[in-house]
Amino acid sequence: MEIINPTSSIPKYIQIGDWLKELIKTGRFIEGEKLPSEIELAKMCLVNRNTLRQAVSELVIQGLLRKEKGVGTFVQSQTGIELKHDTKKISSFKDDFGNQKINEQTKVIKASVISANKDIAKALVLGIQQKVIVIKRLRIGNDIPLIYEENYLPYNVFKGILDYDLTQSLYTIIIDHYQLSLNHSRQEIRAINLNATTSGYFLLPEHAAGFFMKNITFDQNNVPIDLMYSYFRGDKYCLELDLEGY
Repeated sequence: MEIINPTSSIPKYIQIGDWLKELIKTGRFIEGEKLPSEIELAKMCLVNRNTLRQAVSELVIQGLLRKEKGVGTFVQSQTGIELKHDTKKISSFKDDFGNQKINEQTKVIKASVISANKDIAKALVLGIQQKVIVIKRLRIGNDIPLIYEENYLPYNVFKGILDYDLTQSLYTIIIDHYQLSLNHSRQEIRAINLNATTSGYFLLPEHAAGFFMKNITFDQNNVPIDLMYSYFRGDKYCLELDLEGY
């Protein structure tokens, strides 16, 4: 029986990916097990190695496989990464994982002091050209880039925050070191096509599907203290809402 149907309109690499997913799902390959080499798999599927590599790369992005340079490709998970962002409450990156065992990492791309532009000043209720702290970070789970975030904080409130370890939760720093409460937040969410820079962070093609969220967090005095722009990759995230009855 052929693994792929050469006359199908479904791209070959997707057919191969579906076949590998089924093998993993049914336990033919278990978590931690090494797959046959790319040469062997390409022969089995009657495709060239580039097509096979594309199929494997997609499953790596989905969190099902992992590649170890010079060693081979291994089963990372039998289910892959499934993430939900709860829009009902102020939540952290770690909260999105639920009970999944995921190795989380944060890469700081930029951390500096800048002058607020019109949009930032309006969101944080600042005078034009007042200073703000900008922190740009890439949030990663199991070596897969998942969220790109930009946080803007009033400089006069958060002087010295750049001296802290910014790979940890900013909310924890704000609560523990600045004695501020996160009272509530206001969110705007929309579907987007990721631009070249953001899709590059995610190792996805330009214009790949994603979610954009603008979040303004307020303290106990109803004063805005954090403006965050978040870009979620669309192939990994869903947004979870809890609706009241009609």
